[in-house]
This record gives sequence, C-alpha cells and structure tokens, in this order.
Amino acid sequence: MAKSKAIPGTGAKKKVDALGEWIAIGVGVGVALGALFGQIGLGIALGAAFGVIIGSDLASRGDGRRAERQDPDT
Repeated sequence: MAKSKAIPGTGAKKKVDALGEWIAIGVGVGVALGALFGQIGLGIALGAAFGVIIGSDLASRGDGRRAERQDPDT
C-alpha cells in the first residue's frame, strides 16, 4: 500500500485515510445496490461519489467523527 505524505502537525494523513475509507465503503454499497438493480457501473460511480462527499465532510471536521455544535457564548 502506498504511504500518503502528510505535513507534520496538520493531521493531513488522518484526513486522507478517512476519505479513502469512506470511498471504499461507498463503492462497496454501490456495487451491492448496482447488482440488485442491474446497473453495476452506475452503482460504483454513485457509491464513489457519495463516499467522497461523506468522507470529505467528516475529514474536514477534524477527527473523522461528527461533532456537535458548540455554543460560542459558553
């Protein structure tokens, strides 16, 4: 497996890893749904797209988990 380059102190490697995991999950679900509906190619494409969207959203939040909104007044 290729090593991802990360800038020290930025957590970039963790973000890349989270994105890759979600793309893989999306493709897996897409293959299953594509096989179910007889459109495997479309399922792979849509699964990868949703994986990128979810993975990049969660990775941009920091630790890969959904964070609750914090009240700035506290």
